Amino acid sequence: MSRSQLRKLLIGELSWKRLVRSLLFIYGFFAFYVFFRADSMIFLPQPATYQDNASILKVPVTDKQKISAVYLPNPRAEYTMLYIHGNAEDIGDVQPFLERLHQWGFSVFAYDYRGYGTSDGKPGESNAYQDAEAAYTYLTQQLKVPPKKIIVYGRSVGGGSAVDLATRHSVAGLILESTFTSAFRVVVPFPLLPFDKFSNLKKLPQVNCPILVMHGQADQTIPIQHGYTLYSAAPDPKMSLWVDGAGHDDFTWIADKQHQKTLAAFEQLIEK
Repeated sequence: MSRSQLRKLLIGELSWKRLVRSLLFIYGFFAFYVFFRADSMIFLPQPATYQDNASILKVPVTDKQKISAVYLPNPRAEYTMLYIHGNAEDIGDVQPFLERLHQWGFSVFAYDYRGYGTSDGKPGESNAYQDAEAAYTYLTQQLKVPPKKIIVYGRSVGGGSAVDLATRHSVAGLILESTFTSAFRVVVPFPLLPFDKFSNLKKLPQVNCPILVMHGQADQTIPIQHGYTLYSAAPDPKMSLWVDGAGHDDFTWIADKQHQKTLAAFEQLIEK
């Protein structure tokens, strides 16, 4: 090999090494950025749609922070829905749906994540799990609702808190509406980073209660394939509801009576 050929070979190897180092640096910087910015990119709290009043409960999550909640008891209800809402909304926004659940024969307890509505603090994945834990504790200890009478209902990002809670506590049932397999899979359909947020698909097989998975077939925010995958991973007994024409934020209003009948059927499944 001539001296010029050897020089070209060495230059080529150095170029490849520089390229690899550059790619590794870019990937490392990207992973570092996502790791510390993911919570702020996932949670998008809006200005509160309500003000604190006598109907707003204050649930302690730390010594200094409380989250806001509402409770709609129904004397005819067999079960209480612990409702965990989606992103960019608060308990004021979802009040019409909470009242709908109440009319359908359930008691309802719903809360705002930290940083949402009039709740204290800032939202985040770990905080969301703690918020759900605090709500469950308040519901069982302060309101004296037995765990076997609680159905955890998570919508969209709320499904992450719902799945996590159902893996750690005894509940009557778990409902997932328009929920993702994991937060990052909504953006990229394959594992790109060595970590993720709200790994519902991984946790769901650990749930030891009946599960209902619901999704709109016209959902443009979280594609229905996430719902199909979650349903396949869910252990028996389980049910599903796929609604033609329903998007991400209008599921219950498009499903309407079909939604009500499915919840009633799920209640019967729980009782069996």
